[in-house]
Amino acid sequence: MDEELQISKTQRKRAMQELQDLGEELVALTPEKLAGLELPTRLLDAVLDAKRISKFGALRRQMQYVGRLMREADADSIRSQLDVWKGTSVAETARLHAIERWRTRLVAEEPALGELLVEFPHADAQRLRTLIRNVKREAAANKPPRSFRELFQELREILRAQER
Repeated sequence: MDEELQISKTQRKRAMQELQDLGEELVALTPEKLAGLELPTRLLDAVLDAKRISKFGALRRQMQYVGRLMREADADSIRSQLDVWKGTSVAETARLHAIERWRTRLVAEEPALGELLVEFPHADAQRLRTLIRNVKREAAANKPPRSFRELFQELREILRAQER
């Protein structure tokens, strides 16, 4: 039983290095994003101090301190929020795939717009019709896909409004 609970020194060092790497990601964030993470006060202060330090040795020590404070923080929730911001979370990837599927269907199938409006009644039907028409026109004229990207942005806003 005790042998199962014991963690090797290498595993502990690897876990501490992961926390320190996560701390380095926090230091790279903007102050607005840091405020959105709701970090413990001591950790937030240490991260902000690390942003101000420019000397290599002092920065290395400060990053070790940030890593030590990360042990007390909820690293999983911080990591998941960073993944969402980076677009690497499973939920964010699924959301992007759903937007892509809607965009493809809207351009390819006429009844898809009606289905979208039934599922998302708050959507602006006129704007979507215009974007779909422009996407088809741009594709036929072999122009850059400006409206194609705009349609994606519009769909992303529609899905985001639905989640709220």
